[in-house]
Amino acid sequence: MKNKTLLTPAELSAMMASGDTVIIDTRTPEEYAAGHIAGAVNVREIFSYLAESTPEGVSAMQSMFADLLGKAGVGGAEHVVIYEDAMNNGYGQSCRGFFLLKYLGYDKVSILHGGLKVWTDAHLPLTTEASRPEAKTFPVAPRSELMLTTPEMLATLGDPNAVALDVRDFVEWTGESSSPYGVDFAPRKGRIPGAVLLEWYTLMDKTGEVPMFKPAAEIAEMAAELGITQESEVNIYCFKGARASNAFVALTEAGFTNLRIYFASWNEWARDPSLPIETGMPDPMRPAIAFQAPMTVGA
Repeated sequence: MKNKTLLTPAELSAMMASGDTVIIDTRTPEEYAAGHIAGAVNVREIFSYLAESTPEGVSAMQSMFADLLGKAGVGGAEHVVIYEDAMNNGYGQSCRGFFLLKYLGYDKVSILHGGLKVWTDAHLPLTTEASRPEAKTFPVAPRSELMLTTPEMLATLGDPNAVALDVRDFVEWTGESSSPYGVDFAPRKGRIPGAVLLEWYTLMDKTGEVPMFKPAAEIAEMAAELGITQESEVNIYCFKGARASNAFVALTEAGFTNLRIYFASWNEWARDPSLPIETGMPDPMRPAIAFQAPMTVGA
């Protein structure tokens, strides 16, 4: 169970009873204060932090999260379980936490699949008592191969073996909006040249009470529609790495292994006018799978 990426409420409950588990709540401090899983530590920065891919930015990110995770009680022996409210309204923030820990070299990490909503739907208790764990030293051993910098992302463009996978909302892909934070939050709108679209919403089955990832076979089929194979080098981006992390987890669960995230994503790319972008509607033959689009393009 401790090797599973996606946990059920029953599995998390069993882990809590066995000890050596650190639970991280990625929601806002106000949401956390209103009710959370007992023992959970609120680390909102897992979602809110805007990363930079410069050497200075990467170093600052590593230091900050090592400090935050150490203060949350993560010292190396513990299994970390991360949750958000629900996987369709949190922009993949629990998956962003999962990816960050993996990138920092920490493998004992899982996600509460479905978020806090599956926990409350299972009639499991919440508390308003804030957790105050004993601070530990978080062991940092970064895996640079999991995270692309801007120059590295730029270098992949035009590589026939590399797929730039855009998982943002459809209006960001077409250049109608620059971000989820507002139409003009970033200075430029559009997409990275040559990217294909797999809108993050489409990775989840939304027919039930709580959205959950689709079965692995369905996700693999969607990837195939975009020309993604097990041999493909898949470089995922969104606006700041949250939705990209959501896709990273979904594709990993579907058996894909050659995955990297351009973590600084559109927030960094859009702010450098020297970097190329595409705007407007893409070539209709460009593979794209979108929940909000009137049709699937190129499938």
